[in-house]
This record gives sequence, C-alpha cells and structure tokens, in this order.
Amino acid sequence: MTRPRLAALGAAWGLNDGQVAALGRFVELLATDPLAPTAVRDVEQSLDVHLADSLSGLDVAALRSAESAVDVGSGAGLPGLPLAVALPWCEMVLLESQRRRCDFLERAVAASGAERARVVCARAEDWHAGIGRADAATARALAPQPVVLEWAAPLLRVGGVLVDWRGARRADEERRAGAAAAELGFGAAEVRRVAPFAGARDHHLHVFTKLAPTPERFPRRAGVARKRPLG
Repeated sequence: MTRPRLAALGAAWGLNDGQVAALGRFVELLATDPLAPTAVRDVEQSLDVHLADSLSGLDVAALRSAESAVDVGSGAGLPGLPLAVALPWCEMVLLESQRRRCDFLERAVAASGAERARVVCARAEDWHAGIGRADAATARALAPQPVVLEWAAPLLRVGGVLVDWRGARRADEERRAGAAAAELGFGAAEVRRVAPFAGARDHHLHVFTKLAPTPERFPRRAGVARKRPLG
C-alpha cells in the first residue's frame, strides 16, 4: 500500500485515521479479489483513478450533507463505497443488478467496515422500495446521461441531487440530457470541472437538482430507458 498517497487523500478531505484505513482495505480488495469488477488492479493507479476520483464528489455540498444516498449501478462500489466511508452519517445504498457484482460489493462493505452502506441487488427501474427516498444519487461511467437521469430521478426526493461523473464534455449529449432532465423534474445541470489527481484531464461532475416530482409514468419498465432514451 502506498501509504503517503492514501494519507494525502485523507488529509485533503478531512478524513480521520480510521476512515483512511478503511479506504486502504477497500483498495487492497480491488487489487486482490479475483472477482472485483475492475480492470485496474495496480494499487497506486487505483488510488488515483478509483479512490481520488470517487472522493472528488465531496466537492458538492449537497452530497456532503446528504443523510441518504443511492449509488446507481454501483459496479465495484465506485463512487458509492468511498463516499460511504467519508460520510459515516449517510445511509448509502449500493444499487447493482448483477449478482456477481453484488457478491463482491458485500465483501467490500465488510472489508471497509462502512456501517451505513448496504447492497441492494436490483435494477434501478425495479427497486420500488427506493422511490422518492434519497437525498442524493451518484453514478460514475454508467450509461448515456439521459439514461442515468431516468434511472435516478424516481429515487430522489424533491430537492435531492444527482451527481453524475463524466469525462470530456459533449454538447450534443448535454442538449439531450437537458431535455430529459426537464421532463423528469430536474433543473439545468451545474457542471464542475475537477482534477482529482495529477494528470487528470476532462473530469467533470454534472450536478442536477430535482425541482419537481417525477411524472408517474417513470420509471419505465426495465430496459426501456436504454432502448428509447429521453431527449
């Protein structure tokens, strides 16, 4: 473990020694678990492209203050599990539809000791118990933005925020996302450029605030958002 880099990340975000240790255990699991759903196995690289990138979401005040959040399409637990460690007061749901990934997430939650993180193995469209309950939703490298918006919107309360991790900005996709956002009850996106690690290029957080209830026709049934995206 490259402890100086890990300690520097902890210091940058005001994390205590226990939180830093928990993040270290998570990164070690990403490197050593043969079923970890990531192509990045090198610990030093993972500290940047996974851990630092996930923690960049703490730049969003509404996410930092959230008491409940859902990480949509959590995959390897990114960004949800690092955020759950950094925000111990927040009930964080790691929402993932693939059973093998859910099994890994259970091991990751146990390894990190994130007491208020839990795994829900379901599609976003089918998780009716979560509708309207979250203060915040997160998504990282998940799907085209109109699709992510449709998956997240029903899960958020009015006033909640979606933080969507994106790379280089694309005007055409942002136009479609803007149209989808308006249909789903979101306001216009606030786009923040972030530099989570040295050499990072074209990293952006797209922050959408839910201003009105999502129309009752959402969520559409599983698979429809990808086949017929809004916008």
